[in-house]
Amino acid sequence: MQITVSKAASLKPKPDPHHLGFGTIFTDHMFNMDYAPDKGWHNPRIEPYGPIAMEPSTMVLHYGQAVFEGLKAYRNPSGGVQLFRPQANFKRMNHSCHLLCIPEYDEGMALECLKELLRVEQDWVPDAPGTSLYIRPTIIATDPFLGVRASHTYRFFIILSPVGAYYAAGFNPVKIWVTRSHVRAVRGGVGEAKTPGNYAASLYAGEMAHKHGYTQVLWLDGVEQKYVEEVGAMNIFFVIDGEVITPELNGSILPGITRDSVLALCRSWGWKTTERKISIDEVMDAHRSGKLQEIFGSGTAAVISPVGELKYGEEIISVTEGKVGPIAMKLYQALTDIQYGRAPDPMGWVEPV
Repeated sequence: MQITVSKAASLKPKPDPHHLGFGTIFTDHMFNMDYAPDKGWHNPRIEPYGPIAMEPSTMVLHYGQAVFEGLKAYRNPSGGVQLFRPQANFKRMNHSCHLLCIPEYDEGMALECLKELLRVEQDWVPDAPGTSLYIRPTIIATDPFLGVRASHTYRFFIILSPVGAYYAAGFNPVKIWVTRSHVRAVRGGVGEAKTPGNYAASLYAGEMAHKHGYTQVLWLDGVEQKYVEEVGAMNIFFVIDGEVITPELNGSILPGITRDSVLALCRSWGWKTTERKISIDEVMDAHRSGKLQEIFGSGTAAVISPVGELKYGEEIISVTEGKVGPIAMKLYQALTDIQYGRAPDPMGWVEPV
């Protein structure tokens, strides 16, 4: 399909790259594409960023049929722009589409559309240390209809946002709170899909964590409320007695791109790495025995998020004396060096724009 490009009549001033927040500023243009049963995915276009007109009865507003992704574009030392594993993001998005009864799309075509949008908006990719251009591909149901069924029509759009560090405090350990009253998702549902409802379901417990003085919620499984699943909107890792452990993918855990990258790097370095069920009791026992060395989260936004404190019930444990552990630090440095083009890419993860 031919991508049409309509340029904005006037351009916004670029923000100071040294004072960027996260997810509050958006670029001049966006990508849009539509789906109809008789046309399939059609009319791919780049046009000025702006509101999407929809009727109050639009199905996504009532039944939540939507999926999205999150990835970043980085400015490399030579001034070029590059992506990190975008094919994996579009593949995962298609899996989310499958689970939400949304028509799948051509992943190669979607990547080319994204690259074209980035070429139009290349001046928006910041160059200050630790900054990037956050990319949010999204698909929403657009039928004007009140009734519980899959929509017949859809809108695929991509918006861009220059961002700084995800956490205002930067790369420092966070405090996490284990909830025993709420669950994020259950096996057999859509926990492994990147869909808005999963994040809405996390808000209440997240607010409770903040009221207790904690940054993120550590989620337990929705059946036995015993096994660790995710932390906030990230995957979680534990280093116990020299072994890097992360919960196995079971249908209720999002298969993170950064999670997969962490596992690949650890294995390439010859570290003992395991994907398996791990209970919160095992984590607490490991701390009591002195075998719990590190805890950290992984995700696109924060990359690696070290954990300095964990609260479970009335018990509070400190990890790595509240400092960044050596394994989290090495992974963060290795991943960001590849993402920003400061180091060779032995895995073939970088996609130049």
